[in-house]
Amino acid sequence: MRIIKTKTFCKWAMKNEISDKRLLIAAQEIANDIYEANYGGGIIKKRVANKGRGKSGSTRTIVAFKKGKNCYFIFGFEKNMKDNISTNEERALKIFAKSLFAYSDKEIAGLLDSGSLLEVRDE
Repeated sequence: MRIIKTKTFCKWAMKNEISDKRLLIAAQEIANDIYEANYGGGIIKKRVANKGRGKSGSTRTIVAFKKGKNCYFIFGFEKNMKDNISTNEERALKIFAKSLFAYSDKEIAGLLDSGSLLEVRDE
């Protein structure tokens, strides 16, 4: 399983001081069925701690994940800004996840080469 983040998610994660190491831990927990919510359609909500803060008052990530596929960090928000994603956001994220799951390995490699997607790496 490759762990990948979108360019937009990467910018958000850097702003919120969320390291790739924390994302790798979160991805491993998701693979072990440890997460906060499953919206269906491969959309998972997972808490991730900011630098110097615990998970409970920190950030939420939305991840596109299916067993046997890659894990994609696609959206994030701070708990103090909103409690959850809206119905419209959920719908859009499911459509986006479906398109990510449909990409071939070659297409993913092209998106990684172009910088549209970025691989999460152990720092």
